[in-house]
Amino acid sequence: MCWYSAFAACQAPDPAPKPLPNIATMMQAVEAHQKASEALIKNYIYTSTVTQTELDGQGHPKKTETTESEVFYINGTRLVRLLKKDGKPLDEKEAKKENERIDKAIAKARERQEKGEPDRKREEVSYARFLELGSFTNERRVMLRGRPTIAVDYIGDPKAKTHNPLEGMIHELSGTVWVDEQDNALSRVEGHFANNFKIGGGLLINVAKDTSFQADTVKVNDEVWLPAAFSGQGSVRAMLFYNLHGKASGNNSNYRKFKSGATIMPGIQEVETPPTTDPAPDPK
Repeated sequence: MCWYSAFAACQAPDPAPKPLPNIATMMQAVEAHQKASEALIKNYIYTSTVTQTELDGQGHPKKTETTESEVFYINGTRLVRLLKKDGKPLDEKEAKKENERIDKAIAKARERQEKGEPDRKREEVSYARFLELGSFTNERRVMLRGRPTIAVDYIGDPKAKTHNPLEGMIHELSGTVWVDEQDNALSRVEGHFANNFKIGGGLLINVAKDTSFQADTVKVNDEVWLPAAFSGQGSVRAMLFYNLHGKASGNNSNYRKFKSGATIMPGIQEVETPPTTDPAPDPK
């Protein structure tokens, strides 16, 4: 019974905190969600602005370049069409060359799809595979961009079987992932490499110790979580399609839904771009 007086008022006891989900069950749900999202993302096109700073041997800025591109999928292949360099649109000659490159890539993607062949030149590590290649501990509840989120520590499992050289990098990776509690979606991933990692004597893949990154996703069109922002620093060379010696950061925007057609430009449906109030910071 509660008695009121002039000196004190009764207060209801604080509700018991919501129990944390079982980590294994939650991560299984996250893997399923990511696989579904990786199918939906192929229905979207968005603008990606990336700034990359190359450092010299003493760690001083040597060269900085900013690019703006369109990112979209055709026949299951991720394509990046360059639009601007350092804020300037491509000139007529550059634009023609870029369009020809994209046309050829689309033709090859369609040919591979017809033959049922994978794109060996663009082997990537999806978020779903990233989750399958590691183990998780130390779950805790936090708020991220105003949404209840479960943060868990991550470490690559050296016994997990890999499908391509890039997946081998995950064995050496540790960090933290943030899971949106309502959607079971990966909201943020942070990672770093505690040791050097090489494949083919460093010719195929070469990652320097202490290389780190952060990547954020955002819910778009109330149906899919898409890449929103990223940052990274260190030294990475991954086959022929990625080379970083310094730091890089980027933000995505102008998300649009489309259905690919017979032409290079798909039919596009505008969707509202959600705010990213807590983007990945530019690495110092």
